[in-house]
Amino acid sequence: MRFSSLSKNTLRALTALIMAAVYVPLALVIMNSFNAATSSSFPVQEFSTKWWVAAWNNQGVREALWTSVKVAFWATLIALILGSMVAFALSRYRFFGRNTVNLLVVLPIALPGIVTGVAFSNTFKNVFEPLGINLGLFSIIVGHATFCIVMVFNNVQARLGQMNRGLEEAAMDMGANVFRTFFQVTFPGFRAAFVAGALLAFALSFDEVVVTTFTAAPGTETLPIWIYNNMARPNQAPVVNVIAAVLILVSMIPVYLSQRLTGADQLERKAAKQRKAA
Repeated sequence: MRFSSLSKNTLRALTALIMAAVYVPLALVIMNSFNAATSSSFPVQEFSTKWWVAAWNNQGVREALWTSVKVAFWATLIALILGSMVAFALSRYRFFGRNTVNLLVVLPIALPGIVTGVAFSNTFKNVFEPLGINLGLFSIIVGHATFCIVMVFNNVQARLGQMNRGLEEAAMDMGANVFRTFFQVTFPGFRAAFVAGALLAFALSFDEVVVTTFTAAPGTETLPIWIYNNMARPNQAPVVNVIAAVLILVSMIPVYLSQRLTGADQLERKAAKQRKAA
């Protein structure tokens, strides 16, 4: 299907408008993080890094940053283990209820965050607190892991479906045991998808607000929660801009690396197919 010049120009204009609506506000936040004034403004009259220094020296920010890193790390680790295991089970085996399991694994990413948060809050208060397990870092990690698993699962399952299982069978026919076959043949085949899923899961956990609000104990703050709690404080506005800029940059890096890994993996598979065809 071919588009007329008018249609092409209209699509270009709409695309530019949508991209501007998304990225211009983000650019303004980053610019105001270097604004010497105590209030956000445009254009910026004087640039300074003093608010970045103030943010780094802010004890609450440093504690919130460390909490976010710990939560994202453990949530990602859980997601890597469970997401990969489920992906293998659903990709390599046929069993009763397979489609139902697939739906249940993917469902958390589709549910509104407030629903997941309320469900976890009620579960911890009614089930775990009588057992001595209260809301805290553990509850936040579990809450984040539920949707981080989907990131790993989707990436790994998609890659496993494209792998040639004949290579694994050939390796085992030549005397390699299950573990050696996995680490030398199977894992290299889906390694890029595995790492890409981990990066996306970490970014998703690091930025999460709604589920964290319901699963965190009083006084426990991740970086996004710190921003939310300090937005209404005028004296903290410049520091909030700095932390928001940090979150923007931190979110972009894993997504960029994930796309690069996925793209490199696709090019490698395409080159392998061309070599095989030749």
